[in-house]
Amino acid sequence: MKYSGSCHCGDVAFEFEGAFEEVIECNCSHCSRKGYLLTFVPHEQFRLKSGEASLSKYTFNKHVIDHHFCKRCGCAPFGVGAKPDGGKMAAINVRCLDNFDLASVKRTPVDGKSF
Repeated sequence: MKYSGSCHCGDVAFEFEGAFEEVIECNCSHCSRKGYLLTFVPHEQFRLKSGEASLSKYTFNKHVIDHHFCKRCGCAPFGVGAKPDGGKMAAINVRCLDNFDLASVKRTPVDGKSF
């Protein structure tokens, strides 16, 4: 299935292909403050449609994920990082997807505080 999304102001837009029935809800200091609900896809399934110049990034802890956010509205729609096997992946904040019913997806808690 193809999904599309954007930041709040619309400067940054993206799409990806994939299927998911659940998202992770991490309790680390960053994810819990931002309210992320995340799904992960191989990077080749992710496409930034617009707004590359509008993006800034934030890294913390082990610096393995570039958390991207819009410079104008501050919304953080996705991140890019490496899987444990070294493959590139995209972490999508499903709260930023267009026409997506958050109640339709199972939330799986992840104890990111312990990492």
